[in-house]
Amino acid sequence: MAAEVDTERAANTVAAVTAQVNHDLSYDLLAEAKDATNQEHQMSFIQAIKLYPKAVGWSFVLSLAIIMEGYDLILLGSFYAFPTFVRKYGELQPNGSYQIPAAWQAGLGNGARAGEILGLFATGIISERFGYRKTMLAALFALTGFVFILFFAKDIVMLLVGEVLCGTAWGVFQTLTTTYAAEVCPVALRAYLTTYVNLCWVIGQFIASGILRGMLSRSDEWSYRIPFALQWMWPIPIAVGVFLAPESPWWLVRKGRHEEAGRSLGRLTRKNDPNFNVERTVAMMIHTNEIEKSMSQGTSYWDCFRGTNLRRTEISCLVWAIQVLCGTGLMTYSTYFYKQAGLPTTQSFNMTLAQYGIGIIGTLSSWFLMSRFGRRTIYLGGLVIADILLLAIGLTSIAPSSNSRASWAIGSLLLVFIFVYDTTIGPVTYSLVSEMPSTRLRPKAIVLARNLYIFCSIVNGIITPYMLNPTAWNWSAKTGFFWAGSCAVCLVWAYFRLPEPKGRTYGEIDDLFERRIPARKFKETKTNLFESQIDEYDEGKAAVEMIETVPKAN
Repeated sequence: MAAEVDTERAANTVAAVTAQVNHDLSYDLLAEAKDATNQEHQMSFIQAIKLYPKAVGWSFVLSLAIIMEGYDLILLGSFYAFPTFVRKYGELQPNGSYQIPAAWQAGLGNGARAGEILGLFATGIISERFGYRKTMLAALFALTGFVFILFFAKDIVMLLVGEVLCGTAWGVFQTLTTTYAAEVCPVALRAYLTTYVNLCWVIGQFIASGILRGMLSRSDEWSYRIPFALQWMWPIPIAVGVFLAPESPWWLVRKGRHEEAGRSLGRLTRKNDPNFNVERTVAMMIHTNEIEKSMSQGTSYWDCFRGTNLRRTEISCLVWAIQVLCGTGLMTYSTYFYKQAGLPTTQSFNMTLAQYGIGIIGTLSSWFLMSRFGRRTIYLGGLVIADILLLAIGLTSIAPSSNSRASWAIGSLLLVFIFVYDTTIGPVTYSLVSEMPSTRLRPKAIVLARNLYIFCSIVNGIITPYMLNPTAWNWSAKTGFFWAGSCAVCLVWAYFRLPEPKGRTYGEIDDLFERRIPARKFKETKTNLFESQIDEYDEGKAAVEMIETVPKAN
């Protein structure tokens, strides 16, 4: 009887262990994955740069595609204060001036975002089947053709069609540039390469503002056609880089192409480095992938809302939505905002150019902050300061419109707001949305997150023109009060729900979510993922040996 009980207990132990490790995970693979994880923890920023210089280069090349989106969206928003563009596509007002109606302002901006939604959902499906490189190449060649519509637009309806089609390509870029940056680098570089995507966005905005400022002196149709035409200079060189770049090794592991993943990893790292072992790093990827498969077998959009993935999707989505909800709508329409706040047209464009120059400095500054502080700390601090600045903008707007000093004060406060945003919330978001999802669901989770961002942008694109347009609500800078309230709500959510992923491998982040660790305890909670698995593996091996020694019952 005792023997039968021991046999039953041993069999149950074996079954439990088998459920844990029966994913083609051998003891050697676990040990190699553990060694690779330890190496990533010990790797400094300088060591990571020396080991992964090619990964940095390839990620930088792919992320350049975001410059085009930042360029065009700011181009369109700034055109509303551009005299020749407004005369071409606007309507004559009773006072003799021209204005793009608020409804069309909202429609043009939201047309691009509607196209992004289509592109994002398609990317989540197509990229998982064909890979990141092929999907990016298709989007780049499509965008080259879509720009023709913007360049030759004869009326505002044709302009809207062009924005919708261009938006589909931008949706591809938003998903894959962030995902690729997160998957080709070690922990020590992850935050920098993902936030570089935000830097590319700001660079695009800066270039657009500078070109528009230079075109103010022209009074013909080329003053707005040339800025559209300059979009053709990006797709071809970027496409060449994408064609030559290696595929994401994480995507190859998910497809079971482990040897190709090793070759891809070899192309991302320095050759013959004595401190790096490709097999160990691939083993860590296989281990993480198999553990995530045991948590949630599928890779569909529906799986993003199952089990612990629901919490991870919530965080990714709301972190990105807060980029809009914290008041950045004033940035998108900044030139128009400055003009409605009382600044001359030329000075409005000067202020816009300055704000994006400040944005570049802010994003670069965020890299130094992230090396010292965690993502959560920077994000929360940014929300607090942004809320105070928005409230100050609203209070300053109470001054009479004849007070020119108040107009300059509002413009200056907005510049400070932009610097704070591009040092904290803006770039850190790209790091967080790529770190929160599981590796198997990352592309689709980023698609969902970006779509919520776009939905919020659409709402912003509807209400902000009405807030600022003198023919509509005419709130002008009093809009700061509205966004200050919205920012305060975002701050409360982030305090209770946003965890700290700094210094964690993807496998460790999986473990913390699976254990349902509260967001405020993520930073200090220790993980023992490999130790527990290796112990269970040893326990199972011992159990098998015990079964073999137990006499069989007659």
